[in-house]
Amino acid sequence: REAVPYMCDEMSRSFHDAVSVVKRTLESNTLVPGGGAVEAALSIHLDNFASLLGTREQLAVSEFAESLLVIPKTLAVNAAKDATDLVAKLRAVHALVQSDSNAKKELAYCGLDLVEGKIRNNIGAGVVEPAMSKIRSIQFATEAAITILRIDDLIKLNPKERGAEEE
Repeated sequence: REAVPYMCDEMSRSFHDAVSVVKRTLESNTLVPGGGAVEAALSIHLDNFASLLGTREQLAVSEFAESLLVIPKTLAVNAAKDATDLVAKLRAVHALVQSDSNAKKELAYCGLDLVEGKIRNNIGAGVVEPAMSKIRSIQFATEAAITILRIDDLIKLNPKERGAEEE
């Protein structure tokens, strides 16, 4: 009997979340394709950029590019689809768009279709996200990665200091 008030609260929160997403989308001036399209495109772009670097920064940029693919992988896994195959196809489409100037520009809008288990033009299908939400989430992820790298540098410095004190 206690499940009924709990379910009503959950439905209320879910409805509020859905209305907030619609509100944010309508207020946004710019939309981007959903379904992992932005993450896949940015991952390819960063991998290409990383290959131009000749320092250890190349590894960090390359790993960050790889970490962006967690979003489309998670989407595919949650939809009970073959995440490896779908993400590989998505990366291939975005790599083609970024490397071949003759490629169809609409391929840049390709994301995951998790109902059919394939790649499609998500702008055309109406699967969109507010650009500002996407920018903020990527900024927060970047700041978190930088913070972790700074902490890692501090931890690496600490054993040397401790070794000098023991002598």
